[in-house]
Amino acid sequence: MEKFILPFCVAAFAAFLYLYSTGEHEKNDDFPKRLNKAYDYIIVGAGSAGSVLASRLSENSDKEILLLEAGGSDEANPSIMVPGEAEQLWESEQDWMYVTEPQKDACLALKEQRSYWPRGKVLGGSSALNFLQFVRCNRHDYDSWAEEGCEGWSYKDVLPYFIKSENIQIEELKTSDYHGKDGPIPITQPINTPMQQLYMDAGVELGYNITDCNGEDQIGFCWTQSNVKNGERWSNFRAFVQPHLGRKNLHISPSTVTTKIIIENKRAIGVECIRNGRKVRLFARKEVILSAGTMNSPHLLMLSGVGPKEHLHKYGIEVQADLPVGNNLQEHFVVPLTFNINTTDSVTLTDMTSWWTRMQYNFLGTGYLSASLYEGMAFLYTDFGKKKDAGRTPDFQLHFHTTHIFTPSMKSVVKMNFKQEVADRIFTAREDVESISIYPVLLHPKSRGTIRLQSTDPFEYPAIDPQFLQHPDDIKTAIEMIRFVERLVDTSTLRSIGMDVNSKSPLHQLCKQHKFRSDAFWACYIRHYTMSLAHATSTCRMGSVDDKTAVVDPLLRVKGISGLRVVDASVMRNLPGGNTNAPVTMIAEKAADIIRQS
Repeated sequence: MEKFILPFCVAAFAAFLYLYSTGEHEKNDDFPKRLNKAYDYIIVGAGSAGSVLASRLSENSDKEILLLEAGGSDEANPSIMVPGEAEQLWESEQDWMYVTEPQKDACLALKEQRSYWPRGKVLGGSSALNFLQFVRCNRHDYDSWAEEGCEGWSYKDVLPYFIKSENIQIEELKTSDYHGKDGPIPITQPINTPMQQLYMDAGVELGYNITDCNGEDQIGFCWTQSNVKNGERWSNFRAFVQPHLGRKNLHISPSTVTTKIIIENKRAIGVECIRNGRKVRLFARKEVILSAGTMNSPHLLMLSGVGPKEHLHKYGIEVQADLPVGNNLQEHFVVPLTFNINTTDSVTLTDMTSWWTRMQYNFLGTGYLSASLYEGMAFLYTDFGKKKDAGRTPDFQLHFHTTHIFTPSMKSVVKMNFKQEVADRIFTAREDVESISIYPVLLHPKSRGTIRLQSTDPFEYPAIDPQFLQHPDDIKTAIEMIRFVERLVDTSTLRSIGMDVNSKSPLHQLCKQHKFRSDAFWACYIRHYTMSLAHATSTCRMGSVDDKTAVVDPLLRVKGISGLRVVDASVMRNLPGGNTNAPVTMIAEKAADIIRQS
């Protein structure tokens, strides 16, 4: 064995020098210490949308752009760059660490029945914290937006913007008309374990196609596509902004908390913010653009007098525009299902933290840490139809997670806000028994929630109430998606590795008063393990000018206030069917063109 160590170390060191001498690790510590008094555009939030806007708008050298971010540098936490350490970013300094209001009939296994909602508070926003699933959602999602009055947002209209941002690295997709080759975001297909192939094979056994979920047809099973390159995360800040830090017309101010939009005579003229411990006022010659996210954009609008009149009056806030800000909160929820396997192909905490895994990653950029362990997904209908395009968006999504989670050693790692007594019961699986998890996701819940002020203090978080499972159809549909998982686990492919739907799972014990696998059992299970997927949208909803449910028009302008736009997930007409980072990127790409043409 010793004779291989020296050659390996030499090769590893050479690989290290190569990876870190490519110029892609440019420092972003040269932000201006002094800001101008005025800019053409002030963008609030340097997350997935704000990073795109800052990059695209600053391409015009005669326009001055200021990008404000409440969080700090993405270089402050090395785990941001490491795909396999995404979960370590939860409850870190780079996380807003939101929790919802107590849920009435959901989240029963969670502390105070509050759902934990991680969100990025850092340059790159949630694209620096998420689990790197790059999904465009379904063509019918966008067509429905256009049909409901969002002119210019059909799938035909938005597809060019998806393509524009992408640099596809997957060989078999490079000739596809649905993928871009010149964009700033590298998209790869990581394969960490043999399990991903088994997930695909099980889908084929049930009669489904293996498809490109970002291509012509989404229905079926698909390999993961991730914004990862050389084993590193490519957040939107890294992809869009970092290469252009030298632009004289682009100023970036991290650790700057925007507290109010300055509105005079129904026009946004600037912002108030806290920077270096001092309140400063910064002015926009053309526009203020909110890209603060589904929670923070409505929060800031309401603090500034834009929101439901009665709610603002409650806090003594002068009403600038009476709009349904904070309504229509929509969020995907996921139900964790775990299954033992009789192979050693799942990834344990020991695997993730071993010296070999760390050395393999640090020197070669490969191994378990080089990709998310969400390995593959599926998009499906509740009637289990396999038609290539049934003229509608899928009902649910499956995520396949190749990790052994509910063991005693994982108790302090898994951050799902479980009640202590629940955690004591479910983190009991033997360390030497391997398992994987399947996460079915309800893509189009009918329940609607709200974002509301709790005070006029801009540093007090808003009240977040998704009202999970308040619409009775959500439970019915969620049971159907679990029924599909039962069928999938019963395939000969997955039974061959020992998978079955076993009543002995520690997660099942909270509902043992019901007959195992009955509708009543699964309804109980869903109400206990209702987990957020960090895909909240629609609190500054887009719609036609005369749409009373809309906050912004199809050009993303806030109704009744000139010089003010919102560009982030909050403007989505409805929650699209899939992960939301790619759609937010698309929205910002399109918004940049809209703004430049205005």
